[in-house]
Amino acid sequence: METKDRLHLSDTAEVDSNPDIFPTLRTPDMLVDGVPFKHLHIAHVKATRNNTIITISEHNGDVLILKSCGTEGFQNARKGTNIAGQATGVAAGEKAITEGIKNVRVAVQGIGPGRFPAIKGLQLAGLNIVSLTDTTPITYCNERPRKQRRL
Repeated sequence: METKDRLHLSDTAEVDSNPDIFPTLRTPDMLVDGVPFKHLHIAHVKATRNNTIITISEHNGDVLILKSCGTEGFQNARKGTNIAGQATGVAAGEKAITEGIKNVRVAVQGIGPGRFPAIKGLQLAGLNIVSLTDTTPITYCNERPRKQRRL
């Protein structure tokens, strides 16, 4: 077997030394204000057409804070707006700061109108966003379309 096909430690050192490639092999152990990256709190933003839900959890999945547009006073169609998403982000961020959370990883799911305003709201509240990940599921099978609307 050729040695070119195998990955050597010297090859991984070259990958780690390139600053353009992120995440590196050392990212989970990277320290952010004295806390390893893999132990940072995670802010899950689920943006649907009709609502935006923000959940801040520990690294193991234990939920600490849950905010949605409905809990912020928006009702019916107003829950699906970008203003409601930003208000939810600010409220979740302020609650996180009162509980002593400063740095978070953000995982965004969905393509609703409150997607980016929710992230902006977390920043406006004073949270330091360390990483931003898109966790929107991609389906590879043909799903059945929605039924046709009849008037």
